[in-house]
Amino acid sequence: MTVTTLDVLTFNLNNPSKERAERQLDYLAARPESVLVLTETADSAGCALLAEGFQSAGYDVVFPPPPARGERGAMIVSRLATRPGPAGLSYLPHRAPSATVQTEEGPVDVTGLYVPSRDASPEKTERKTRFLEACHTDLPLGAVGARMVLGDFNVLEPDHTPRYRFFKPFEYRFYRWFAEVGYIDAFRRMHPDALEYSWVGRTGDGYRYDHAHVSTRLATSVRGCSYIHDVRTGPDRLTDHSALSLSLALRPAAPLAVTVPARAADTTALF
Repeated sequence: MTVTTLDVLTFNLNNPSKERAERQLDYLAARPESVLVLTETADSAGCALLAEGFQSAGYDVVFPPPPARGERGAMIVSRLATRPGPAGLSYLPHRAPSATVQTEEGPVDVTGLYVPSRDASPEKTERKTRFLEACHTDLPLGAVGARMVLGDFNVLEPDHTPRYRFFKPFEYRFYRWFAEVGYIDAFRRMHPDALEYSWVGRTGDGYRYDHAHVSTRLATSVRGCSYIHDVRTGPDRLTDHSALSLSLALRPAAPLAVTVPARAADTTALF
């Protein structure tokens, strides 16, 4: 079958157990998207199972290992051949892996982003502030080139409904920064007024944490961008976030000869 669009999925793994990682592996391998951006990874048996399962099946896997137990990061899995993407972040680079894939219209840079969450403590607030500042400094601009940034940003758009007083100006500034440097929120381009949430708290309050931003050059190529809620709300409950699927009218090049990942991988350490 000829693939005529470049489709990318971002999916928060929620650092799965091995049992849940096996179910996630089955689900993700059956998805139609050529590139998967997987967030909330860790140095854990579940994430290692996913990384090795995909790699053993012929996928390209970009998974910078978190430097310490308990630290979180992101992973890029691709059915298309990849080469190293733009230079990484100067702070917590394992939370922003990148890869470049080839299309018939030229190369496209993909950056997966997992922004630190925070509570009211000064330490976590400072950590998130430093990470977002590193993104401002180190992420490539969207006004030039063909690129996208996807993942769990752990920030909301400034006019998010409902409004939560917990979020600070520096977090809203991060969302605005994308537009200032030439990125377009793909979901908002396709659904200007939709109220959809990718994470819902215990009190039932919804948050649109998971995003897909594309550079100006790619904006007119966006053919679809939608949340997939059943991974969060369905009976299997594969994760606590909704996934987000992005489709671009670009014809992928350099497909890999992948197979169905083995479900019974027994991996206990990162490769």
